[in-house]
Amino acid sequence: MTMADAVNSWQRHRRGALVAYCIVFVWSAKQFGIPVDRLAVLAWILAAFMCGAIGRPRDEVKQSFRDWAVVFGIYMFYDYSRGIADQLGIPVNFSGPRDADRLLFFGVDPNIWMQERFYIRGDIKWYDVLGSIIYMTHFVFPVALAVFLRWRGRERWVLYVRRLGLMLVGGVVGYIAYPAAPPWMAAKNGYIEKIDRITGRGWSELNLDTVSKTFDRGVAVLNPVAAMPSLHAATALLVVLWFFPGRSWWTRSALLLHPIGMTLALVYFGEHYVVDALAGFVLVFVAWRTADWWERRSRVTTRTG
Repeated sequence: MTMADAVNSWQRHRRGALVAYCIVFVWSAKQFGIPVDRLAVLAWILAAFMCGAIGRPRDEVKQSFRDWAVVFGIYMFYDYSRGIADQLGIPVNFSGPRDADRLLFFGVDPNIWMQERFYIRGDIKWYDVLGSIIYMTHFVFPVALAVFLRWRGRERWVLYVRRLGLMLVGGVVGYIAYPAAPPWMAAKNGYIEKIDRITGRGWSELNLDTVSKTFDRGVAVLNPVAAMPSLHAATALLVVLWFFPGRSWWTRSALLLHPIGMTLALVYFGEHYVVDALAGFVLVFVAWRTADWWERRSRVTTRTG
């Protein structure tokens, strides 16, 4: 067997393993819901990593393992942000974001305004379904883009993960320094009028009860006071901004419908205040500009070195 034949053989085995992995993942997601807790996510990532490593050079496998370990470490840092804030004794802020929204909207609470006009208990509308789908893209789009870029090559993957990592770390720092209650929690504690948390109601209309189970499990393990800034809004903007270069103005406008739709869904579902989403957008801008500065500095250092 020639070297070319051996390479082609390994490629066929690798592709077959990845196809089998995708089939098993889709079946598992349908039966048990999309994995959200970090141990389950780690297990699936390791399985995908092993399938993709079949027949690849050892140095390349080691580099890929180090790359994904960084991403996983950042997400773990996010998971433990609540514990850090508790240990520092920082109280939860219930009224600050609420007051900021009232200032922006001349005394009106946007969450209450939207639920009074659109939420009909026991009657799931099309916008409930659409909002639930948009909300769940937060758990899919950022990682899917990272996987796609890493598959295409490491160079652009590094650029994307640098921005994603800076954004996530900045968000976690915000959660530690300023733990803020989301609207549904503020309402539960009497700081605002009644707001129902209705995030997953749209999935039952599509007969996807496993997705609702996914949301329920996520509620149990994620930081409940990680509201300011909104990483749902931030990642929605970050992902679409990645596709901005070289696009026409109308394509960019269409892409921006995603973070706008995410913001509307978050406010309607009682998950975030408008000011949380705006803070998330600012966070993306800061992370992107910081990454740009670092990359320009690195290029200058490389040329002068």
